[in-house]
Amino acid sequence: MRTRQSRVSVLVTKPLAPRSVYLWRVLRGFAIAGGAVAAGLLIGAIGYHLTEGLSWLDAMLNAAMLLAGEGPMAPPHTTSGKVFATVYALFSGVLFITAVSVLLAPVAHRFLHRLHLEIAVDEDEA
Repeated sequence: MRTRQSRVSVLVTKPLAPRSVYLWRVLRGFAIAGGAVAAGLLIGAIGYHLTEGLSWLDAMLNAAMLLAGEGPMAPPHTTSGKVFATVYALFSGVLFITAVSVLLAPVAHRFLHRLHLEIAVDEDEA
């Protein structure tokens, strides 16, 4: 029967992925986060254009400012615009947290994996 100690050692001694694999994961994270932000910007521009009657450029500006956390340039005047702005603001906050998480995931994973490898080496020397 295996002890917990031997099982943990087997899990943490898996080698670190090559740098090319790591860079591919970072690039994939940028692509996913960028795509999500672009989709969020498109949703916001369409929403502001339809609910507030803003020009496409002004609608895009409003959506971009809200996604960036600055707030809308043209405050909503219609009831539907106010409802959309409320929902879009909440969506923007969640999108921001998600995008940052996707960007940082490969970096955090590699850091923690390297830390586990160092711990496994220290245990083998002891």
